[in-house]
Amino acid sequence: MDNRPIAGTDAKSEMRAWQAVLARYRQPDPARSLFELGATVVPFVALWSLTALAVVNGYWWGLVLTVPTAGFLVRLFILQHDCGHGTLFARRGVNDWIGRIIGVVTLTPYDYWRRTHAVHHATAGNLDKRGLGDITTLTVAEYRALSRLGRVRYRLYRHPLVMFGLGPAWLFICQYRLPVGLMRAGASPWTSTLATNLAIAAPVAGLMWLVGVVPFLLVQLPVTLMAATAGVWLFYVQHQFEETHWSDGEDWNFHHAALHGSSHYDLPLPLRWITGNIGMHHVHHLSAKVPFYRLPEVLRDHPALHDIGRITFIESLRCVKLVLWDERAGRLVSFREARLAAA
Repeated sequence: MDNRPIAGTDAKSEMRAWQAVLARYRQPDPARSLFELGATVVPFVALWSLTALAVVNGYWWGLVLTVPTAGFLVRLFILQHDCGHGTLFARRGVNDWIGRIIGVVTLTPYDYWRRTHAVHHATAGNLDKRGLGDITTLTVAEYRALSRLGRVRYRLYRHPLVMFGLGPAWLFICQYRLPVGLMRAGASPWTSTLATNLAIAAPVAGLMWLVGVVPFLLVQLPVTLMAATAGVWLFYVQHQFEETHWSDGEDWNFHHAALHGSSHYDLPLPLRWITGNIGMHHVHHLSAKVPFYRLPEVLRDHPALHDIGRITFIESLRCVKLVLWDERAGRLVSFREARLAAA
């Protein structure tokens, strides 16, 4: 296997070369996909049931099981994510219906989410097309042009307690109940969100009747909130790192934005498994048709990709303070760095 970086005379030829290379990894393996589905659904159901059984019988220590249960809920979302890209199985209809069923568990309306996520992939790193499927990111100049109230609002939005506390809860419990951002985009987003809401109501009512309202909430709320926070954190780190890439429409290039605007979040092996290799995000953006379980093959066969945008877990903790895109420096900066630069 040729381990050299793909080289081309320009960005377009380089993109075509990478697409040709990654095309070899796009074919899903039905047996492997079924295994991954079973290895996620069965432990999730078993852990949720054991936790509820412990709580119902007064064994409060059983709530510790909400932590691994939330981990498997994150992994379920990754499976839904692959369904949205049409990569878990070869047939689109199979992907869509599995994605819709999983969406009931993850509280995420599948068809609506798939549409907004497609916009994210098509516009990631484009300063002229921000606003749908992304974390709001202002440039230093845009932030300075805001009123005092506007700056306060943006600071609150980017504060860790909001971004990773209130934000995930609001997103998955409240915002996904309506097709926010696509309210006037026809019937499909409304059908997706309202049908998902109705589908969620049935198992929630049944489980409340089976185990009781309080035990249900004691189990489901922490599982949902922890999984939502982990999901938002992963999405944040995948694009909000110092050496990420943003450019305006004239200079924006899909290949460059995919490769350099998405991180390689190099997690320990257990976390890599539970998050479905989603940390290999630069490869995923280069070719979203590669199934999640084949992403490690790409890095194994093409080591040149390993260090592009690579950040470790410890390094990722420093990404929280990076909140503004400095167009002159070509990197994300903190409020303090922006203030010092202005001074």
